[in-house]
Amino acid sequence: MEKKTEELRDIFMDVTDEETVTETQEETHGSLGSEADVEQQLLDAVAEMRDALTFETDLSDDEYVAVVRGFYAGDPDADIAADLDDVDPDGVARARVDLHLFRDADTDAPFDLAELRDLVEAGASVDDCAADLDADEATVRRFRRVVEAQDAARRVNHRFTDEFENVLRDREISDRMTENVQQDGLDDATEGMETNVSF
Repeated sequence: MEKKTEELRDIFMDVTDEETVTETQEETHGSLGSEADVEQQLLDAVAEMRDALTFETDLSDDEYVAVVRGFYAGDPDADIAADLDDVDPDGVARARVDLHLFRDADTDAPFDLAELRDLVEAGASVDDCAADLDADEATVRRFRRVVEAQDAARRVNHRFTDEFENVLRDREISDRMTENVQQDGLDDATEGMETNVSF
């Protein structure tokens, strides 16, 4: 078999005038994209979202992307804030709501959110909502933001969160595939090897 391989290699080199049989392959994760591609896709989605909607914070697009990544990694707001400069957990929570990324706590209001939604749709002010719901203005303002963001997410059919999820899921699949290929290659390379090492 080795003789056949050598003959084929010689024929190939004669025909192509190449000095080597193999060529260097580009480092890529295939059609699923590199880490730089993922970052750019997330930045594009955030920029598009900023153009279409109103953001409540003055975080940069890069910081908003960090919020997206942290949220989908399962990090709490405090941990995401710790990774950003001059941003507290409340700022991260506001940014998350801007991005239509909600946690259970975002809807854990001391009053019926459906009532607040009805008041908001009727054009009631924060003062009026607070009086009707027997709540303080800061609490009403916080949950009003959530209600308005939920309505905005529904109006765009959750398009932006779907985009975030697709980009990050493709990246996760790519990483898993690469890890499997590397593991399979290692298994093939070590198959049948004896590991009798003594010191």
